[in-house]
Amino acid sequence: MIRYFIIVMVAIFFTQCASLQAQKNETEKWPNNYWQQHVAYTMDIDMNVETYQYNGNQKLIYTNNSPDSINKVFYHLYFNAFQPNSEMDARLQTVPDPDKRMVTVDGTKEHPVYKSRITPLKEDEVGFIKIKSLQQEGTPIDYVVEGTVMEVTLAKPIYPGEKTELEMSFIGQVPVQIRRSGRNNKGGVALSMTQWYPKMAEYDIEGWHADPYIGREFYGVWGDFDVTIHIDKNYILGGTGYLQNPQEVGFGYEDKNIPLKPNKGTKNTWHFVAPNVHDFTWVADPDFIHDIKQVPNGARLHFLYKNNPDIQKVWRKMEPIAVKTMAFYNDYIGPYPYKQYSIIQGGDGGMEYGMCTLITGARNFESLVGTMMHEMGHAWFQFALATNESKHPWMDEGFTSFVEAVASDKIMKNKKDFIFDMPYKYYYYMVSTGKEEPLTTHSDHYATNMSYGINAYDKGSVFLAQLGYIIGWENLEKTLKAYYNKWSGKHPSPNDFKRVAEQVSGLSLDWYVNEFVETTHFVDYAVNEVKANSITLERIGAMPMPIEVSVTYTDNTTELFYIPLNVMRGEKSISGTQLPDWDWGHTTYTFTTPKPVKEVYIDPSLLMADVNRQNNSWKK
Repeated sequence: MIRYFIIVMVAIFFTQCASLQAQKNETEKWPNNYWQQHVAYTMDIDMNVETYQYNGNQKLIYTNNSPDSINKVFYHLYFNAFQPNSEMDARLQTVPDPDKRMVTVDGTKEHPVYKSRITPLKEDEVGFIKIKSLQQEGTPIDYVVEGTVMEVTLAKPIYPGEKTELEMSFIGQVPVQIRRSGRNNKGGVALSMTQWYPKMAEYDIEGWHADPYIGREFYGVWGDFDVTIHIDKNYILGGTGYLQNPQEVGFGYEDKNIPLKPNKGTKNTWHFVAPNVHDFTWVADPDFIHDIKQVPNGARLHFLYKNNPDIQKVWRKMEPIAVKTMAFYNDYIGPYPYKQYSIIQGGDGGMEYGMCTLITGARNFESLVGTMMHEMGHAWFQFALATNESKHPWMDEGFTSFVEAVASDKIMKNKKDFIFDMPYKYYYYMVSTGKEEPLTTHSDHYATNMSYGINAYDKGSVFLAQLGYIIGWENLEKTLKAYYNKWSGKHPSPNDFKRVAEQVSGLSLDWYVNEFVETTHFVDYAVNEVKANSITLERIGAMPMPIEVSVTYTDNTTELFYIPLNVMRGEKSISGTQLPDWDWGHTTYTFTTPKPVKEVYIDPSLLMADVNRQNNSWKK
């Protein structure tokens, strides 16, 4: 008995050692004791294009790289949102300014009445994912479905460093196109298959992120996908991953001399493999045109759009701009990490997905190019730098809006005096309404869609542009590259970005993230008083900033003064006269000039987000 006990204990010891060593090997590539989970999906899908239903089998290998033992896991069943009385349906009926794509409008222009497009869906129009069976390593396990989330009680825990296999059979129905996903969108695209499969929820240092799907953003586990799709042979597919059998389906060849393998059945089998992504999307239509462009020293771009002369004319004019855009982002941020990227007509606007984007087709050239530039920017911000966009949408939408503006200025040569004018104007407007909410607000929990939209896209963009004002533009661009280099392929947080910016600039920035992200404090500085060669400035808003002041003297010469903020514990490099620090506790600051003053202007760069520029200047 003792001998048996010793043998068992030795076996357990070596098993734990092997597990810990595997975990150590996996996490050596990650910085600062960081860890992240991993999932490998193998899925086989049979799609019925007449009923819009599909049967699926999914094998999932889940690796627990966390220091915690896991007894439960959670899946997202996103298609369940498109049912009457779902949380998404209920939210459309309570938010004061619902997404216009998801409602019908009655009443008058002054007093509109919004009605959810989900409420009247019939049984054969709703979306769903129904689980037929679920096993852990051959053992049936219990699960509970609540709306768009499935809670699974495991038959045995997944200990740190260990893996388990979960096998599932399910049936899905593609909803009438309401938002992002769905069948037969306004442009006539048959299937926009986004968030269509049982998707493992993310578990990170904050715990499980099993958020219901109410309307906005996503967060997924990094992993690998092996997906086989059986569908009517007339359909052309595009999306995430690399097509493994182009010869069989007759798609994706540049060399037209390669013979096809004719399929005598009624369906084609499309086989895709996608390594190191956190989502898998596909689009299908029998009437797609397919173009290919090559980015120099980069990815191959695929374009799929409806066979319509007007759409074809605009899309083909956009294609060389897309090549230039990816080349620009490769240089400005860092190399795109995959060998292909697809721009596909589908969905209900423009939305980013793994290795692809869906964009509606009936657009003018300017709209199509702008949307393409934005959505392609997401290939870096959120798909390579996979922030939790449900909690931090400003790091996704805002950072993307920022690089879109820079790319548009360089490529399209818009000749704007200030390329970030619109984000700043929208941010100022939001502050003026009194409806601003902190950037820390969960994306689904904003009181208004207006506040969410301006916060995520515009204030998020202003966050970066204003950071360039604080640390210097050269340091900002170095920060973006260093951030991408360190955190690509991971789940960075606001603190991770802040620490990179601090390391690049040598400045303390905790005050900036706290004030601009975690509160609704705003910047408002004023010229308080000018006497001969003495200038007094005043901080009116609660948020402090370093200050640049342009002073024109009575002899018409101009001098730039720079007043660092004491909590920065340093200053940026600037060609001007540096003055002593200004601390937060004192609301006024006085300095003297060598000559009598004619004119004073605070922040000639316009990058400081001062909500009231009317008091920024003084003129004799």
